[in-house]
Amino acid sequence: MAQVSLQEITRQFGNVTAIENITFEIADRAFWVLVGPSGCGKSTILRTIAGLESITRGKLYIGDRLVNDIPARQRDVAMVFQNYALYPHMSVAENLAFGLKMRQEKPKAIARRVQEVARSLDIEHLLKRKPKQLSGGQQQRVALGRAIARQPQVFLLDEPLSNLDTQLRDDTRAELKQLHQRVGITTIYVTHDQVEAMTLADQIVVLKDGKVQQIGSPQEVYAHPVNSMVAGFLGNPPMNILPAVYENDRLIVFNNQSIAIDASLRQRLPSNRQKFDIGIRPEHITLANSELDNNDNCLILQVDLIEPLGRETLIKAIAPDSNRLNLLAGAAWQGKKGDPIWVKFDLEQLFIFEPDNGKTIE
Repeated sequence: MAQVSLQEITRQFGNVTAIENITFEIADRAFWVLVGPSGCGKSTILRTIAGLESITRGKLYIGDRLVNDIPARQRDVAMVFQNYALYPHMSVAENLAFGLKMRQEKPKAIARRVQEVARSLDIEHLLKRKPKQLSGGQQQRVALGRAIARQPQVFLLDEPLSNLDTQLRDDTRAELKQLHQRVGITTIYVTHDQVEAMTLADQIVVLKDGKVQQIGSPQEVYAHPVNSMVAGFLGNPPMNILPAVYENDRLIVFNNQSIAIDASLRQRLPSNRQKFDIGIRPEHITLANSELDNNDNCLILQVDLIEPLGRETLIKAIAPDSNRLNLLAGAAWQGKKGDPIWVKFDLEQLFIFEPDNGKTIE
């Protein structure tokens, strides 16, 4: 087991910079998740740690050892890829044992270790089967088991659950978290799925365009995003981000509609008549009764799309200026496309962003 330290890591491919000045330190036995949209550099960071990509600039430490010039096979890390990469001609037991045989471990020690790993992953009954005789979830466990059997210092996972169906992905994610709690190997996990990031991570690293946007615990990043990119990426359904103007103690949105603001929000807003962006999560928007509620604090929208989710209903509405808004209603809500709806924002849950760079205004 070991900590992993990245110090101003940059990786360039010709004139293209894939990652730039990546700096963070992962504690021993921690579980960190790198998350972000496609092309943000998360897999490049993982491959750099593994030694599959060279470092253009910066320093990479695994434990106390500088590994910039150390080949992948000598870094004592194990990597699991999206496609599992099992040897099709070998049995499950032989796949699990492969790394140990390459290390020239003794046969008895290999057999004992294979049994231990197979028991922990509940694949003892599969040891004699070939990969083609396994389901996707079973193949994924074997790939994990092969990496775990080596007892590496660092465990690297590159979107290992993306090939699984939804139910199996949820089940395997829970198993993976329990497995880390038992084994305690320092783990770095790459995903574009923000649900995986939120549920698995001790710490999340949010990336965009090869640069770190924010590092923090799942709840910290969700509740206190540093910019509109992080705010909009984490959350399902995603946060609504809308242009707004503050004028005469009112918040003008959708061009001609406005909301009365309170004293606490007034202190956070930019100067009068200045344009900015606001963010509000769907769960912090409520449907209002057009006859009973104070219409002075309501916005009028039109239902565009309805998505029943079981215990709740996702409403995708459209404003007169064509801006769109997602909100959640109860499962019993009845409505149809084209219906007018009145909505209210929870102003205490409102985020404010600078329009030019998206930075959060506290």
